[in-house]
Amino acid sequence: MPLLDVFGISASGLTASRLWLDITANNIANLQTAGRPNDPLNPAYRRKVPVFAEKLRQALDSPPGQPSFNAAGVSVAAVVEDPSPPRLAYEPSHPLADPNTGYVAYPNINIANEMVSMIAATRAYEANVTVLNAAKDMALRALEIGKG
Repeated sequence: MPLLDVFGISASGLTASRLWLDITANNIANLQTAGRPNDPLNPAYRRKVPVFAEKLRQALDSPPGQPSFNAAGVSVAAVVEDPSPPRLAYEPSHPLADPNTGYVAYPNINIANEMVSMIAATRAYEANVTVLNAAKDMALRALEIGKG
């Protein structure tokens, strides 16, 4: 794999990890955002989850008609909403409470899961920084050998 490809792959991983962290922080920030149950005009916030996809690039040495592909990084293919139902809390005095039942809808977010997601995204970011630094060091050493 050419050295410059490593920079691009690592950069795509950094970008995807940062977006993952941003989405997780947004979920945590909206933990107490209330909504009215079964009301499309005032729904509760729904937890967002990134969907990652491998970026591929056609190999230059692949025969015509039989393309082969090499890894070229990672991307966020989509950001989807968690389909699980909202958490209901009985708060009849809340302005968004359902007038018939007195329940308020809160997001389907578990803070422990979000913290685990945040740690995983941070570790992925750190791993990509490590790869980027190692590739940079190899390029610098190769230049020093060339000076010779």
